[in-house]
Amino acid sequence: MKVVILGCGRVGARLANTLDAGGHRVSIIDRNPDAFRRFLASGFTGLAVAGIGIDEDVLRRARIEDADVFVAATNLDNVNAMASQIAQHIFHVPRVVARMYDPVREEVYQTLGLTTVCPTVVGAERIKEMLDSRWQDCAARAGG
Repeated sequence: MKVVILGCGRVGARLANTLDAGGHRVSIIDRNPDAFRRFLASGFTGLAVAGIGIDEDVLRRARIEDADVFVAATNLDNVNAMASQIAQHIFHVPRVVARMYDPVREEVYQTLGLTTVCPTVVGAERIKEMLDSRWQDCAARAGG
């Protein structure tokens, strides 16, 4: 699978490292070239492209035309949304995922047809699941 990731922060780099180690072809874009050195594994074999992820020339350098998947994982919701729209509508990438920090924005962008992941929502849901599970365990031990 060929994956292009926008954003070489903790999430983007972790995803890039994991996919690269799994044998996938990975390109990662970040406006800060130091991010590649800081966050990518020493054995990363993918392509690192410095530039602005909504610039079509930068996306082409990352080989977006060959991508099966595009993931926008910067810390800026509007950049993630715009880059995802470009990947979908200009480059026709089959699968596009955008990370959204703001749950309200996530809902708006979903109405535009974007597939989104919101760490705020995912984290809160996971904590609730953990609490529910612990509560059920306590109730079962207490006999009720």
